[in-house]
Amino acid sequence: MSFFHASQRDALNQSLAEVQGQINVSFEFFPPRTSEMEQTLWNSIDRLSSLKPKFVSVTYGANSGERDRTHSIIKGIKDRTGLEAAPHLTCIDATPDELRTIARDYWNNGIRHIVALRGDLPPGSGKP
Repeated sequence: MSFFHASQRDALNQSLAEVQGQINVSFEFFPPRTSEMEQTLWNSIDRLSSLKPKFVSVTYGANSGERDRTHSIIKGIKDRTGLEAAPHLTCIDATPDELRTIARDYWNNGIRHIVALRGDLPPGSGKP
């Protein structure tokens, strides 16, 4: 990291420390696709948790692999950090039963907040 970037980072950290407790922040993450990205995610969460965010959210993709990663990361955030974790839940192209099952799974794992989104239709969907 260059001296310029380090000094910018230090200035930002100082500014954030001065307003801590005066503003509410939240952070949004996306599910990592590789183990290296997952390590970066956990490092980021560790560093940002000192700002005491009101909550952190994790995005939710249209494919089931990303959905599973969202579930795993959200549960990990709650278990490892104690931060309020709010998964995104894309509702389009899901049945009411599927949504209830997902919400119940989160509830049973101590997750009490969801960022519910309409979302975009997956490619090839025949719905308007």
